[in-house]
Amino acid sequence: MYAVTLAADAAAGFDETKGVAGETVRVVAEDPLAAIVGSVPLEVFGEAPLRRNLEDLDWLAATARAHDVVVAAVVGRAAAVPLRLATVFLDDERVRELLRDQRPALEAALVLVSGRTEWGVKVYGDRGALTAAVAEARAAGEGSARGAGTAYLARRRAQLSAQETVENDAAQRAETIHSRLTRRAAAGRRQATTDPALSGRRDWMVLNGTYLVDNDRSGDFAATVEALGNEFPGIRLELTGPWPPYSFAGVEREPL
Repeated sequence: MYAVTLAADAAAGFDETKGVAGETVRVVAEDPLAAIVGSVPLEVFGEAPLRRNLEDLDWLAATARAHDVVVAAVVGRAAAVPLRLATVFLDDERVRELLRDQRPALEAALVLVSGRTEWGVKVYGDRGALTAAVAEARAAGEGSARGAGTAYLARRRAQLSAQETVENDAAQRAETIHSRLTRRAAAGRRQATTDPALSGRRDWMVLNGTYLVDNDRSGDFAATVEALGNEFPGIRLELTGPWPPYSFAGVEREPL
């Protein structure tokens, strides 16, 4: 199962779109909703083989790309709620059951994502630069200190304090950034920070946020990201997108 949209928007079908197993994608309708699905072999996508395949990074990458092609085709046509990779149901009736049981949540999700796309913002901290910036701000706050020796001691105390609290300082900045970005979006969510073993990067990630942004405000959102990056020394923001709104799908029940 790839995505959910309104049945009226899926009426034309997706006969030219191929899915993760090279299958022709089709529509399973349960008015007023429709699921975009494809029939795949259980020897590849059944519970046990799928668990093994998901550990094969080459297979996972190729399958994820094929899944995204289908989702992009649906999202490009109308408001749609994308489902995560490898959401597998045993038959069409179980898909229809999901559409019935989750109808209120899915309809609300479709309203939420209409005219909007998802953007990702990853925030990285530079421990040395962040410690120095915090120490400088704290030392400046002790402006009543007199004499060169006293000023030196104030800077030294501030440096030691900043080294001890750098994790908390980074967390506070990440929370401020997330709050301000969420105010510029229709919705925002904090995701788990990426495992360096999977990302191939050793950067210190302090925030992994996803934000649902009005299409006509994406430029304003990007400008806010850039401004926040300039505002906080020792902090670097990385903007990615636009993406289909995976983080705001609203499907709660596990597939069958």
